[in-house]
Amino acid sequence: MVDDLGYGDLSSYGANDLKTPHVDALLSRGMKFTEFYANCPVCSPTRASFLTGRYPELVGVPGVIRTHAHNNWGNLTDDSISIAEVLSHHGYHTALVGKWHLGLKAPDKPNDRGFKHFAGYLGDMMDDYYNHRRHGINYMRLNEDEIEPNGHATDLFTKWACEYISSRKETADPFFLFLAYNAPHTPIQPPKEWLQRVISRAPEMDSKRAGLVALIEHLDEGIGQVTNCLKEHGMLDNTLLVFTSDNGGQVNVGANNGHTRDGKQSMYEGGLKVPTCAVWPGHIAAGSSSARRMITMDLFPTISEAANIKLNHRIDGVSQLDTLLGNSQQEDSRSLFFHRREGGDRYGGLTIQAIRRGDWKLLQNSPFQPLELYNLKEDPLEEHDLARTNIRIFRELSIELRKHIQRGGNVPWQ
Repeated sequence: MVDDLGYGDLSSYGANDLKTPHVDALLSRGMKFTEFYANCPVCSPTRASFLTGRYPELVGVPGVIRTHAHNNWGNLTDDSISIAEVLSHHGYHTALVGKWHLGLKAPDKPNDRGFKHFAGYLGDMMDDYYNHRRHGINYMRLNEDEIEPNGHATDLFTKWACEYISSRKETADPFFLFLAYNAPHTPIQPPKEWLQRVISRAPEMDSKRAGLVALIEHLDEGIGQVTNCLKEHGMLDNTLLVFTSDNGGQVNVGANNGHTRDGKQSMYEGGLKVPTCAVWPGHIAAGSSSARRMITMDLFPTISEAANIKLNHRIDGVSQLDTLLGNSQQEDSRSLFFHRREGGDRYGGLTIQAIRRGDWKLLQNSPFQPLELYNLKEDPLEEHDLARTNIRIFRELSIELRKHIQRGGNVPWQ
């Protein structure tokens, strides 16, 4: 899972000003998804949905978890069951390398939530990719120990992932690795040599865009190294590998979200639609693609079913394994809900939300603005608000959305 990668910021998703050969190679070896959604347009909630297979507001994470209580908008519920706990119970060794962003103290750290090995960063964003601080606090950890590693965070996470993979070669036990890069989240701080490559190749490129392109290309190189580690240890052909982003790209730092409106933080498509693929040699057809609508929380039950694990607790996500395997799968008629709580003058501690049902989408992108209604099949850029002209659909979706908001309101998050 990468951080803030726009729907159009891979060569394989239409970008013509950057080079992402390693992620593109993954897509060529597996299935590309063209209608995959993050559970939220910001970090923590989507991660909570991946971890638990549930809507984030139903596990206490309606917004971003941060260092300071006055600007913290989530607290993962104690009774949540994580994918790491489930896989660990069924014989998998479990590891998280990289960004956590779901709690800074017990019982909300990775080792408390089923990960036997953690090498990474507890917090949200880093203020600097090299000193790894946030608000002057060091959140880098090796399990429970605070550490002071040297190097760019992307390189460190790549190195630690490869070290973990190497450590599993001597055991027959299966493993589950959640590799969560900070990149290409702000600050846009690629290594200097990577930025120079982009500038030399495309001197006419806007400087803002050049920095982001360099950060993404550096990230792509790291992903290639991890894939090579799997290959070197004879694991690549026996591993299900999923690539996704936690939300859309940040427009004001140069992100490209493809043929969508807006980006990170937004309930418009650019904030929610993300590049995603799955690779599993011998199981998922190389070069395949799917336009089936999926969402981050579907990964938990999909991975569990691939591991022949039957889930016995409540899950909001739906296994998409049949689709991955090229089998017919019952049409998905469910509504998808999106919810975000945030502070500051722009949000005031209130929520924004959306519901997607079929081609219809009802959204509120500001707590101080009315609901908007769009038909995404006819209007993919969400330019023509139909809230006042299609009253029946508006009322149906708004009632359904309110019911879901009430469900989330029943879960403590502070």
